[in-house]
Amino acid sequence: MKKLLTALRRWAVAGAAALAVVSLQPVSAAQAAPAPVVGGTRAAQGEFPFMVRLSMGCGGALYTPQIVLTAAHCVSRTGANTGITATAGVVDLQSTTGRVQVKSTYVYRAPGYNGNGKDWALIKLASPVSLPTLPIATTTAYNTGTFTIAGWGSASEGGAQQRYLLKATVPFVSDATCRSYSGYSGLVASDEICAGYAAGGVDTCQGDSGGPMFRKDNAGAWIQVGIVSWGIGCARANAPGVYSEVSTFASAIAAAAATL
Repeated sequence: MKKLLTALRRWAVAGAAALAVVSLQPVSAAQAAPAPVVGGTRAAQGEFPFMVRLSMGCGGALYTPQIVLTAAHCVSRTGANTGITATAGVVDLQSTTGRVQVKSTYVYRAPGYNGNGKDWALIKLASPVSLPTLPIATTTAYNTGTFTIAGWGSASEGGAQQRYLLKATVPFVSDATCRSYSGYSGLVASDEICAGYAAGGVDTCQGDSGGPMFRKDNAGAWIQVGIVSWGIGCARANAPGVYSEVSTFASAIAAAAATL
C-alpha cells in the first residue's frame, strides 16, 4: 500500500449562495489537489467559451454540446444523477448576461478509477448548450510545449474560490523530472502529464479540478491535452500540477460519450 501524503486533489464544493472551499481529501501515492489558477489573470468574456463550472466545486469543458468532460475524482460513481448544475457562457459567475445553467442527467466515471490515474469522467446535461466545444487530443503529438490552464478555483493555496475565470500558461515537465520531485514518485506516467515552473508561482489549485489544460493545434485551434487532477499544494517550487493525459483515454472517452 502506498503511503498517504499531504497532497490533495484540486476540488472544492460550491454552496447555493456562494462558493466555499472545503477540506481537501488526502489521496494516495503522492497525489495532491490543484486549486484555482494561481498566478493567473482574468480571462476575457468569450475567450474560452467551452469552459464549464460545476456546482460540486469542479471545472470542466464541453466535449459535446450536451456532455462535459471533467475529472473522475469530482464525481462519486457512474449512474443517473440530476444533482449537478453546469454553468457556462460567462467568465463572471455572478453575471446573468449570456449565462447558461443546465442540470445533469447522468454521470459516467472512468471504469477502474481508484485514485491513481484514469482521472476522467463525463457528465450528460439535460439539454444541449449552444456554445463551442473543446476537441480533445487523440495522439501524444500535443503533449509538450506550453499549455493554457483556466478555472474559477483558488488564486492561492487554501484561498477562496473565484468569481471570475482566471487563466495562465505553464510549460510541459517530463515524466522523469516530475518523478524526481518530492511526493511525485507515484506519478502514473502512462496516463498522466505534468506541467509547471520549477520556481513555482503559477499553477491550478483547489476548485480547478476537472478543468482542461489545452494548447493550440497545428491549425491554430484550441485542443485539450489534460484534465486538472492533482498536485502538491498550489504553485509551490518543484511541485508541478499533474493532469490526466487526455490522448491516452481519447478512444474510451469517445466510446463512453456515444452511449450517453
